[in-house]
Amino acid sequence: MKKVSVLREEKGFTLIELAIVLVIIGIILGAVLKGQDLIAGARAKKFIMDAGKKWEIGAWTHFDRMGRFPGDSDSDGIIGELGTEDPEADLTALNMTNPPVYQLTYGSFTFFVHLGSDSTGAAATAQNILVICKAATCATAFSADELAFVQSFDTSIDGTASGTAGLVRATATVPTVVSAANYLATYAADVVSVAWTASPVALVYYFDRQAN
Repeated sequence: MKKVSVLREEKGFTLIELAIVLVIIGIILGAVLKGQDLIAGARAKKFIMDAGKKWEIGAWTHFDRMGRFPGDSDSDGIIGELGTEDPEADLTALNMTNPPVYQLTYGSFTFFVHLGSDSTGAAATAQNILVICKAATCATAFSADELAFVQSFDTSIDGTASGTAGLVRATATVPTVVSAANYLATYAADVVSVAWTASPVALVYYFDRQAN
């Protein structure tokens, strides 16, 4: 009886097929990374609106209606230099449709926003500020991920994120007076600016006029 040998052909991927698979994988990874970038960008824009624009609008709305900023009970143009003034009560009394929110949460990230001033020990040179911290006490440094939020804020206002120039500054100095109940944060002296890489505890925004 004649033996017939059967040959099996074992096929693998051709170079063209392998290239197509790699291209598809690349497209999928690119879409995932692009999606992550879009999410991070959208979250940063929301932070800038919630922590900056809404608070700035709230402060100026109060000024337009009441002739003074919230937290300036003696109407001398300076927020919180008395150390006991209450921006929270003033903003609440306005009954705004879309009021600024003191504690902001974005997933696992939380930030606290205050109004106040620097150089409160010398009222003639004091300047109104908006202070953003990761803790209600403003005593804890931002993490690397949290820095992405505050640096985006800096860039949106000054065009670059230096922390040491422009209207937005980074500082490693804890405010002299911090009151979570009053949304108040003040400094007795000029804010000492540092780079964003120097473990800052707060973002300080001179929303009223240029920093000294």
